[in-house]
Amino acid sequence: MIMIAPRKQPPLLSLVDELLAEQGRLQTPVVLASRAFDQSRIENPKPRILPQLIPLSAPAPGEQYAFEVDLDSCSGCKACVVACHSLNGLDDTEAWRDVGCITGGSPAAPYQQTITTACHHCADPGCLNGCPVLAYEKDPLTGIVRHLDDQCIGCQYCILKCPYDVPKYNERLGIVRKCDMCHQRLGAGEAPACVQACPTHAISIVKVTIHGGGVPSPRNDSPRADTSSFLPTAPDPAYTQPTTRYVSRQPLPANAQAADASALRPQHPHWPLVIMLTLLPVSVGCYTAAALATFNPIPFVTHYVTNIGWATGALGLAASVFHLGQPLRAWRIFLGWRTSWLSREAMVFGAWFGLATTAAVAASDLSPIALPLQPLLAATATTGLAGLFCSVMIYADTHRTFWRFSQTAPRFLGTALVGGLAFVAPAPAALALVAKLSFEALALHGPAVSARLLRGPLRRAVLVRCGLGCLGLLALLTFPAPGSVTYYVTLAVVLAGEMAERYLFFRAVDAPKMPGVPRA
Repeated sequence: MIMIAPRKQPPLLSLVDELLAEQGRLQTPVVLASRAFDQSRIENPKPRILPQLIPLSAPAPGEQYAFEVDLDSCSGCKACVVACHSLNGLDDTEAWRDVGCITGGSPAAPYQQTITTACHHCADPGCLNGCPVLAYEKDPLTGIVRHLDDQCIGCQYCILKCPYDVPKYNERLGIVRKCDMCHQRLGAGEAPACVQACPTHAISIVKVTIHGGGVPSPRNDSPRADTSSFLPTAPDPAYTQPTTRYVSRQPLPANAQAADASALRPQHPHWPLVIMLTLLPVSVGCYTAAALATFNPIPFVTHYVTNIGWATGALGLAASVFHLGQPLRAWRIFLGWRTSWLSREAMVFGAWFGLATTAAVAASDLSPIALPLQPLLAATATTGLAGLFCSVMIYADTHRTFWRFSQTAPRFLGTALVGGLAFVAPAPAALALVAKLSFEALALHGPAVSARLLRGPLRRAVLVRCGLGCLGLLALLTFPAPGSVTYYVTLAVVLAGEMAERYLFFRAVDAPKMPGVPRA
């Protein structure tokens, strides 16, 4: 029997080999970085450090550290996100560095670029300026904006103040945390985790010049950075002066935009704040109505209205405590009064509640000594209006379009007007409610993000607000007898309508952020 040896077949390329060869032909950022690294090993077989990743000297006066991102080298691999998460021991749902995307161009020449972002360590940081307990500091030597975890009360105002969605609230700890550029590693001559982990060296630390000084102070409260290299599709850098530099050898298309620019994201409702910012304006309106009624004394107004005003005010202040992640630290809230409207609001309403309590006691004739009711009510009303102004400025100071002063002031003061008049003059209260509902209807029109949110994901809440507003209007027009069951039902319906409006105030705000990933 003759055995015929099988003919040897030429080796076939495996699927993995084909994919690797294809990646080599694509000239991706990873391939280019690998070739650059191989070349550096040929020139210096035992490199000790990659000097391009971090500066070799500390910042000079008028300088600070900053991130520099080479867009041409970023592949969107998220190695920086993983390294940051691992080194800082973040929770599963917590991330201090994100990777997004911008798109543009034309069908013939489409454009897509991944973007890695973290804290921009701004020259004039909004988080630092808005914090009521001084839980942020800007290092005078490095310019790094650090968050002091042991001082944070979890009020989350810094999240509203930052236009780049940098601070993140940790529900487990009840505090806010953020990127600190791995300042311990920098101090030891090591690159931050994200910089060291990037396989293409797309992220590095550089020194940038800060005009007017690097740290805000009473004599220098407006430091400025060169924002010409900031990402064009990001929020306006004029507000906080971010220092991160985004560089590219390819110009961005004129129509470039964030991949998630059209995504509609209803924001957190902040229920404790919804309750507080409904009840406090109503309480201020009650005391204002009582103060005006002293010129033509009406026993019912001075007694019942002050009692109801005190009760709603007390409930509103109590509700605000539940918004804090660390309420036992709230006694320090006055520390940021120089720059934070939240500190000013807390101080003014603290003084107001003391006056309101004294006025309520005086109006009920329970005081052991005779107290001048009219001056007390006038002082309480004036202080309460000052507190409402601070409340308006808290949100206007975030530079968000839906919360600008011309939108927020009519809403808060309108609630005070409707709530105060509803107790003493139902007909004028009905007119005020019609004016307020008409004003709110204006926000439904136009291409703004908030208008699209109100017409889209939040339309059911809008219908509830309109229904409660109409019911409250009809109830006010029936002129319920003071002290009757109908009277209190009317007030409850009006109050529920105002609370629905305040819910929409928080959920429909346009929240600026860095570019994200496409969303349906």
